[in-house]
Amino acid sequence: MRQSSKLHVPAIRSALLITTALALSGCSLLSRKEDRQDDSAVAAASGKPAFTLEVEAPKEVRDLLQKHLELKRFQHQSDLQRRELTRLLGATSANVRDLIGTLGYFSPTVTVEVKETPESEEAPRKVIVNVDPGPATTIKHSEVRFSGANAQDPEGKAQRDAIRDQWPLKPGEPFSQSQWSSAKSGGLKVLQARRYPTARIDTSLADVDADHNEASVGVTYDPGAAYTFGPLVIEGTERYDPVGLARIARLPEGKVYDQNVMLDTQQRLVSSGYFDSVFLALAETPKASLGDSEQKQQEARAEQGSDVTSPVIAKVREARLQKWVFGVGVSTDTGPRLSIDHIHNKVPGLNWRAVTKLQIDRKNPLISTQLTGLPGEDYWRNFVGAKLEREPVGDFDVNSAQLRAGRAKSEERIERNYYLQYDWAKTQGSGAPPASSSLLANYGWTGRYFDNNISPTSGYGFAWEAGVGTTLTPQRTPFTRVTGRWMTLMPLGKPDDETQRRSRLQLRAWGGAITAKSDADLPMTLMFLAGGDNSIRGYGYQSIGAKTDNGKVIGGRYLAAGSVEWQRPIVIKGNTQDFEQAVFVDAGTVGDDVNRMYARVGVGTGIRWRSPVGPLQADLAYGLQEHQLRLHLRLGFNF
Repeated sequence: MRQSSKLHVPAIRSALLITTALALSGCSLLSRKEDRQDDSAVAAASGKPAFTLEVEAPKEVRDLLQKHLELKRFQHQSDLQRRELTRLLGATSANVRDLIGTLGYFSPTVTVEVKETPESEEAPRKVIVNVDPGPATTIKHSEVRFSGANAQDPEGKAQRDAIRDQWPLKPGEPFSQSQWSSAKSGGLKVLQARRYPTARIDTSLADVDADHNEASVGVTYDPGAAYTFGPLVIEGTERYDPVGLARIARLPEGKVYDQNVMLDTQQRLVSSGYFDSVFLALAETPKASLGDSEQKQQEARAEQGSDVTSPVIAKVREARLQKWVFGVGVSTDTGPRLSIDHIHNKVPGLNWRAVTKLQIDRKNPLISTQLTGLPGEDYWRNFVGAKLEREPVGDFDVNSAQLRAGRAKSEERIERNYYLQYDWAKTQGSGAPPASSSLLANYGWTGRYFDNNISPTSGYGFAWEAGVGTTLTPQRTPFTRVTGRWMTLMPLGKPDDETQRRSRLQLRAWGGAITAKSDADLPMTLMFLAGGDNSIRGYGYQSIGAKTDNGKVIGGRYLAAGSVEWQRPIVIKGNTQDFEQAVFVDAGTVGDDVNRMYARVGVGTGIRWRSPVGPLQADLAYGLQEHQLRLHLRLGFNF
């Protein structure tokens, strides 16, 4: 930062007077009675600090000086000599000016006073630093420019416009060193986040006129070459197929470089279970895999602002071939549980990944296994699975078995799957329907269009499934089953200046329907229930359903539910926290007859914490029909 200012004669006189006064003060200390014991020796013997320090200034200035003033370093040096203290006091004014200059105050008035306090229990001296910071410096002129071959790149116009529109140092705004640094780095991050990973600051200048308390600021960004993704190169694989794993990563080769896409790609590799650690980066030399002539052509294109294709290097550490995972947890829906997972990343003969789980739970014990292959050239993956489970269904317990086999495909935003599923279920309890089984052919589609898949703040998602099947026992009856769910996050108001966070409205809707003869006995695991942490809050887990002839709750053929939730950042003393507060209304109904279904409504409030693994949610909800208050806990975002 360049600072231009003119020295005022009164300022020089004040500085001379202060220096002279301090010097005379030092002389008078030296000329005291010779037989008086040296204060420093007394302080050293008693363990007292050399002096106490008091800063008198506005809060913002006082806080800065109390943390970083040079005097603080010597305050507890009990053997500090008077001559050294005098030297420190003489340099205090310049030290203060340097420090508060970072806050935009360039015309302060500084006075330093020393008081002898021999009778004090704290220290033999007291140093008082009084600072009048003067008027704050404001922005007079501000300019953002771009240079280099891509300064006028049409594809980067949106980024350049965003930097100019969001530039915080507008004329009339206060100037400080931290704001200046933040503004420069913020603009650079916008460029580097997409298309221009090698963007840099070409020039920057903050010209401060201390006489008039004004600053003129300007920065020039050089976007550099425009990058597109080349092939993904996985380094560090020995056990597993790097080609198949690259298909799991789904890096969009040939697409414009995007930092968020890189992070999503990295997350997919981490979530695959094949690696303990994954680090993605553009190749250090994007031309490294090219021949000499191709390298020269690549370099020439970069200088001319043309696109540069860079391979992406994934440096990985492979996970063990087999792994056991033990877990202990508790849920407000089902209580405490113990789980044991066994993972085999390369089943002999198949080379598929197998995940087997045993869950010991008072309400919901289960054992399951899922085998999944690596994606083929068309990116479809084969899978088979089996599960044995006992779970509460309304006022009944259901023992069930399930077999499933099919294929799935994941793309950037969309997931598809189709499968054949066998279900068997036996409901226990008085008035329960007979045991039944079925065979279902199902197709599912899910689209996620959120700004972040772990902790989103805007966007929407939509999913649906449709199946056709037939019961096998106790009789054969055809049926259809359709489900759907939708969620949208709508930002409200203006974002916070520093964190860019703001309140939002979360809207959800979900439902399902089964069509079959009224006397058909369907497996209870295919029926619908509602209530609990991820459903209608204020009601017990799967406590909302249809009614049997004796008034007990059981799974129904139709489900309709929705939720409205307002989420807003928590602000304490003007500082935005990592916590959010939510107010919500949930409503839904389940039944066997669409003309005889009654809504259940839950209202409540909760706290959200933006943890590294997703939002941690704690909700207190009241069921209006049940007249009961319930606590609901949930970790992570799922759609």
